[in-house]
Amino acid sequence: MKTVDRSRLTPHSAHWGVFLAGEGEDGNLKVLPHPSDPDPNPLIHNFPDALAHRARVVQPMVRQGWLEQGPGPDARRGRDRFIPMEWDAVLDLLAKELKRVQETVGPAGVFGGSYGWSSAGRFHHAQSQVHRFLNTAIGGYVRSINTYSAGAAEVILPHIAGRVDQVARRNVTWEQIAEHSEVVLAFGGLALKNSRVASGGVSLHLERNSMKEAAARGCRFVGISPQRSDMPEEARSEWFCVTPGSDTALMLGLSHTLVSAGLHDQAFLASHCDGWLDFEKYLMGRTDGEPKTAKWAAERCGIAEHMIVDLARSLIGKRVLVTIAHSLQRSEHGEQPVWMGLVLAAILGQIGLPGGGYSYALGTLAHYGRRNNAVPVGALNQGRNGIGDFIPVARISDMLLHPNEPFEYNGQHLRYPDIRLAYWAGGNPFHHHQDLTRLAEAFRRLDTFIVHEIGWTGTARHADIVLPCTMTLERDDIGAAQTDPLMVAMRRLRRPNGQAKDDYDIFCELSRRMGTYEAFSEGRDTLGWLKHIYEPTRQALEEKGLPAPTFEEFWEAGELLLPQAADDGGMFRAFRDEPKDKPLPTPSGRIQISSPVVAGFGYDDCPGHPTWIAPRRPPTQSFPLWLVANQPASRLHSQLDFGGHSQSTKVDGREVCSLHPTTAAERGISAGDLVRVFNARGAFLAVARLCSDMHLDVVQIATGAWLDLRRDLDGGALCVHGNPNILTFDAGTSRLGQGCTGQLCVVQVERYEQAAPQVRAYEPPQ
Repeated sequence: MKTVDRSRLTPHSAHWGVFLAGEGEDGNLKVLPHPSDPDPNPLIHNFPDALAHRARVVQPMVRQGWLEQGPGPDARRGRDRFIPMEWDAVLDLLAKELKRVQETVGPAGVFGGSYGWSSAGRFHHAQSQVHRFLNTAIGGYVRSINTYSAGAAEVILPHIAGRVDQVARRNVTWEQIAEHSEVVLAFGGLALKNSRVASGGVSLHLERNSMKEAAARGCRFVGISPQRSDMPEEARSEWFCVTPGSDTALMLGLSHTLVSAGLHDQAFLASHCDGWLDFEKYLMGRTDGEPKTAKWAAERCGIAEHMIVDLARSLIGKRVLVTIAHSLQRSEHGEQPVWMGLVLAAILGQIGLPGGGYSYALGTLAHYGRRNNAVPVGALNQGRNGIGDFIPVARISDMLLHPNEPFEYNGQHLRYPDIRLAYWAGGNPFHHHQDLTRLAEAFRRLDTFIVHEIGWTGTARHADIVLPCTMTLERDDIGAAQTDPLMVAMRRLRRPNGQAKDDYDIFCELSRRMGTYEAFSEGRDTLGWLKHIYEPTRQALEEKGLPAPTFEEFWEAGELLLPQAADDGGMFRAFRDEPKDKPLPTPSGRIQISSPVVAGFGYDDCPGHPTWIAPRRPPTQSFPLWLVANQPASRLHSQLDFGGHSQSTKVDGREVCSLHPTTAAERGISAGDLVRVFNARGAFLAVARLCSDMHLDVVQIATGAWLDLRRDLDGGALCVHGNPNILTFDAGTSRLGQGCTGQLCVVQVERYEQAAPQVRAYEPPQ
């Protein structure tokens, strides 16, 4: 095997890590881990095969029906042919359509879609680019708020503790865990596949070694999940194999065991918490006649009563950290485990102590559990949005299918806007949304759907106008995150594929046609914007008396190491030490064990204190298994699913699903069989993998396989590639958060006895 000349490689960055890349002696792209990264992410190896893959969009394309019939709802959207066009012609056509919509319905009829994961660069951040364009070109757009990852948590946490970034990004660090933690209760686990990713990039993957150091010191990790694999081997963890969605019940059972024995920290509850007595009545069963005992919890969690009692009693006198994964709140009533985890940590009295207390989303992203930088990292200003209307991000289908109809959100009574045009750049809702058949029907209601894409994703295939854009290795940018010490000059390594253009250049050309070029560009080209974005960092370094290289010096060097702030424990540490002088940003200034504000909303699906609410869609005789649709290890979301590393985890080009050997044997399924996983919404095909370290009633498959939609034998929707969101149900977590519920749904699985259909997910449309 030939060695790679590192002198020919330059640093670059992606959400899954900083790496070195360049052209090898054979002319092909070479990618190597950054030498400073102790545990590099193998996702960097998706790049070489992706640059010129057949799935790339190589020229502007317009859907035939839209081109011939003009704007309007169309049942052919998602099934139609595409016609290639020249850039000038398609941009003229698009500018004309934008002006039509602006003049007839105004910016309140435009939805500015996209999600923030298309590039780690601070400038070529597709969501910021499209929002800035719509703000300057037509005066604004209807926006989405919150995220698919944490929609429920982002709403409940400000009511009970503080903003999600305060609770997750500046709190307990991996350094503290390695040094101080004695017990880590990891509800939903601490899977490395999740914590190795961060928006803006990550140069130091710390999690694996931190858990290894903590375990070697004697820290006890308890992984609470239907799958043992949600904890790394280095943690030497104990495994509580619980029924999916039962975490709140387990926390209640632990709490009841502590409180009934008088082992709770009554002084902390009195000095730092509000609403304890109301919750305590519920916990002890005085409000509903049902004490939340360990026995009660065991019946709902599927584990033995003594395991709950023993675990609760073992926590006393220990430095205990309670962590809650994103996955727990991506299901029905997702607000409850987030809230109950905080209450359990308060009962133990550990909040604010080094390595103890409560950490929402630790292990979910590489942003969490780290020090913050001591200097700012710049970003592209999106401008002013003249439209105040919004939707929770996971309610896109509801908005398009039910315009002007009412909905509730976080105590507000709102109405869905009437959207005629959607503009998407850098996102793929046909990956992260639920019930994709319903989503496809929703997009057919639009007049016009515009998409910037590098590849023929499900979203691009449902668009009217598809504009080919560059991927990160084909443009210049700056990679940086507020929780990572390395700023990276992301110099362009390859020429754009086909006729692809940078999103910024596309919007500049559209802005010229709209008469808003100066407002959008401010007279800067890409290099001018990079200098502008870099300047706040340089100024802050200079003010601190630290080396502050000019932009040209930084760009030539390729990297800049940034100073980091002290590991001070953030908001919770300050509050613990000085509860009166450093109150929390809650109505009481304390931890809200109960919330009069939330109670005042009158939501039966999110009451005024954490509550066990049984799932509305539990397993049935027809669909007896839980489908766990979690994040993939071989790609970020659906990005570069056609890349070499992602492809290496498939079997015969198809996704793999896992089930217990006993569950498989009952259905005549063997390892390697092609199986059909289905429910009333549709079906997908996948290759069976047998795993004894998982719950008997669970089928697991990662999200992110590109949609390859066919018709099943009964005429229903069938993804032959293995996209689980064909099956997930499209409903909010509650009326409070309206978050995504895509983590869990109920299914049946059987061997697929028909001839295996060929996967065509990456073939460009006709």
